[in-house]
Amino acid sequence: MDSMNRTTAQVAPGIAWEPIAVDWLSLADLPLLILVGVTGVGKSTTLALLEAADPPVRQLPDRRSLADQLIAKVQMDAGESVRAVTDRAERFDYTRRYREQNPGGLAQALSQLWIDPAVWPQPLCFDGLRGVDEVSYAAEHLPHARFAVLDAPDVVRVERLLGRGDRFDRLSSVAAAGDGSALPGLDVPGVDALFTPSEQARLSALVTGGSVSADDLRAKVAIVVAERRNYDPSAAIAALQRLVSARTVVVDTTRNSPEEAARLILARMQ
Repeated sequence: MDSMNRTTAQVAPGIAWEPIAVDWLSLADLPLLILVGVTGVGKSTTLALLEAADPPVRQLPDRRSLADQLIAKVQMDAGESVRAVTDRAERFDYTRRYREQNPGGLAQALSQLWIDPAVWPQPLCFDGLRGVDEVSYAAEHLPHARFAVLDAPDVVRVERLLGRGDRFDRLSSVAAAGDGSALPGLDVPGVDALFTPSEQARLSALVTGGSVSADDLRAKVAIVVAERRNYDPSAAIAALQRLVSARTVVVDTTRNSPEEAARLILARMQ
């Protein structure tokens, strides 16, 4: 893989940046299911149901795992010490820097992977891609892939982040807006661009009602704001519907339960 200065050929057992044996298969040649969606749209719950299907959908190392390798690549290219990066805002910055040299982002890296079919029998799934650049690249360079987009409004995503308790959902620091006018927990730069006044009141009521702390709400809002600076879900959906509508299913997870979402996705895979 020319764009990857890798320290090891293998990403995981049976997955590598180049074929290790003659019977290995390129992911670009397989009918891979790709989940598309930003944080908090319900991918994890839906994935668990897909993995319990008959036959089970096998999940490849996910976006987070693949991004770890790409972040290490950026660090090495910049002469930095290779270290784990867990802060969300910092990870967004590193993946943005990777996309500056590799416009397809995670999709470009995914298209270059090879698998051992004995270790990874089909059907296979990757979680997941985000943004116009990634889905557009995947639509062109993964011609057999099918795309399942999970979508939810930003306000719902914040509420789900507050309830899921994932230790990965954190920022090392959150800068306050500083104007003193924001509702409790919403003094985050950029919040007005994403949330209507009624949505802001809905979120802040979680603080005034005692359900969450202002610090916790502020952190989750900041994650959604930071992510939306890098990825526009609506634009990604529009790109897929324009480029590969026959290979795309879009599921609103506020209107469909995880079970319904899984059924819709499995039907499209057929």
